Amino acid sequence: MCIIFFKFDPRPVSKNAYRLILAANRDEFYHRPSKLADFWGNNNEILSGLDMEEGKEGGSWLGMSTRGKLAALTNYLQPRLDKDTRGRGTYGLSNALLDTPWRKLSFGKQLFQEVVEQSQALSKEALIAGLLNVLNNEEAQLPDPAIVKQGREYVQPILSKYAAVCVRCSDYGTRTNTVILVDTEGHVTFTERSMVDEDPTRWETSTHEFRLQT
Repeated sequence: MCIIFFKFDPRPVSKNAYRLILAANRDEFYHRPSKLADFWGNNNEILSGLDMEEGKEGGSWLGMSTRGKLAALTNYLQPRLDKDTRGRGTYGLSNALLDTPWRKLSFGKQLFQEVVEQSQALSKEALIAGLLNVLNNEEAQLPDPAIVKQGREYVQPILSKYAAVCVRCSDYGTRTNTVILVDTEGHVTFTERSMVDEDPTRWETSTHEFRLQT
């Protein structure tokens, strides 16, 4: 039940603005092995975390290249594609189509927008902290018929946990927060906050910075 919020503006008017502000949660079983975000081996072009589950090694959930390409995924239970093209704007994505009005997605997007609206007045560190607060909001947004309809009997027993931006179950939930900022000059700050040793009370944070290649 991953969730992603992002604002995209490829040509911001103000030099204090950002081309991209992205905040994302990876929800997964706590015991599933993975590597923290880093550049791939000798390839200094692609930055991402890596799934290390046996038989699926090398996959990822969110990554970015130094040339400015970004990819992210969530599990999606309905095989229907959104063919609409999207330009600048603020969007939210969970386990459905872009901006599907799940209550937790709408709620999280509102919190995200409130932080983004202050972004030009905040230091980079304060902006990242504000976005991490959004990603760790555990307020269940119920009732939500859309989640019930998509998840059916699978999600019903733990609906109250899945209906929050930050999912927290005994052995499954939000285990990685990622914030990506791209400023007007193409400087990228990629911050990852990750759970340590399957323990929801222990976290470590790392940051990678680089300039987009043209």
